[in-house]
Amino acid sequence: MEPPIDRIKLSQTAKDQLLKLRRNTKIDQWNILCRWAFCRSLAEPTPPSPVPIPQDSNVEMTWRVFGGEMSDIFLLALKQRCYNDGFPTDKQTLATQFRLHLHRGIGYLAGDPNIKKIEDLVELATKKI
Repeated sequence: MEPPIDRIKLSQTAKDQLLKLRRNTKIDQWNILCRWAFCRSLAEPTPPSPVPIPQDSNVEMTWRVFGGEMSDIFLLALKQRCYNDGFPTDKQTLATQFRLHLHRGIGYLAGDPNIKKIEDLVELATKKI
């Protein structure tokens, strides 16, 4: 499947939030933390606010690095979410919604005072939101 975005570049705020998550969870790879964040945002019932997101950090990855072996599954989840939220599923909308979900999820995870270690992420993923 063709990815909605070739290269993902994060905002400086998201980078700082990911650094906090890295310290807490001991997960060193940006892409793994970003996967958790994307899924955390998808779990919310409302769409993310359409705010401008700067691409002002030095954290950058390709879609394939972000998704790894599950990149097609992440793309299908994004398309389904766009459909459910009443958005079109063209490449531009998918790219915008992906960036919004990713950054919202990073903010949610970094702002959660209960996430102090990797087990807290697992607990978050297995409880009902």
